Amino acid sequence: MDEKIRSRRKFCREITSLSLVGILPVPVLHACFSGESENPGNQLMTDMSKADQKKNNFFEPGYLRLHRTGELRARADVLWEMMNVCRLCPRKCGSDRISGQKGAYCKATSQLRVSSYNPHFGEEKPLVGTNGSGTVFFTHCGLLCVFCINWEVSQGGMGKDTGIKQLSDMMLRLQKMGCHNINVVSPSHYSPHILLALDRAASEGLRLPLVYNTSGFERLEILKILDGIVDIYLSDFKYFDSEMSAKYSPGAETYPEVTKKALIEMNRQVGIADPKANSGILQRGLIIRHLVMPNNVGNTDQLLEWIAGNLPRNTYVNLMSQYTPVFRADEYPEINRRITVKEYRNAIKSAIGAGLTNLDIQG
Repeated sequence: MDEKIRSRRKFCREITSLSLVGILPVPVLHACFSGESENPGNQLMTDMSKADQKKNNFFEPGYLRLHRTGELRARADVLWEMMNVCRLCPRKCGSDRISGQKGAYCKATSQLRVSSYNPHFGEEKPLVGTNGSGTVFFTHCGLLCVFCINWEVSQGGMGKDTGIKQLSDMMLRLQKMGCHNINVVSPSHYSPHILLALDRAASEGLRLPLVYNTSGFERLEILKILDGIVDIYLSDFKYFDSEMSAKYSPGAETYPEVTKKALIEMNRQVGIADPKANSGILQRGLIIRHLVMPNNVGNTDQLLEWIAGNLPRNTYVNLMSQYTPVFRADEYPEINRRITVKEYRNAIKSAIGAGLTNLDIQG
């Protein structure tokens, strides 16, 4: 390994530890990862790659450049070390997951668990295309929604222990199947593992866009480390009111505040998702999902107004109508039913009234 790359890895780890205890501000941590490699060979590879892309009009995911410089692995190492006193999600529980302790909310140790992986055809059309989105469903989740449709996986722990090499092989198999992207579902608590697998897979020919499929409950500091790695952010925006988020995602009263900041950062990194570009197959951009819920518990109208006022008006927003009262929803009478046609139509009117122009409307 080049001595300069080795030194920068060591420096990044030191900076991260100082940022976590508050000695240095987060922008210093971000700056640690923002520079180009000084290795002239790696830079030449990057320049040649860009020239080839322009000539052949083909897409290269951002993580490949970082893989070539060694920075992808360095960032993975930084995230891994954060599991010592876990701060990977906004819960910041402080569990020592590396030693085998479970996260206080997600219940995950450092042992990666995967529920399933397959070409998935239930995502947005620009992600699915003709061959499907290459989804990897991770076990566990720290948001704990009482109405989670995948609760057996997210809170029940259903899945299999999986190694980094196995995850890398899954990504490569999905590419071989013809999938248009690698879609990591509920990734927050396993972000170190994803980057390690991505680095390995990149060395063996992976070149699909990376979709970061998240609840939206993401630490700004972690997103900055993911800058240049993620090509497509697929993010929920569930609630606009902290009282509702604390009630239906127990203890997550900061969800609205955290998610707003996260969405702004995601948009800064990847920009607007254009569903018409590249023959209808998305390669880059932000998609926001909002699940319309009974009795407007998500404050849909205010939420959509916020998007229109703080992000580009042509931000891709998927208004989802498939809310189903499952898991513990029967404990909450106000959400223990499907939404009505009128409730969904009101959501559409709110979106149009707010001036949003890039809407995915169902039914």
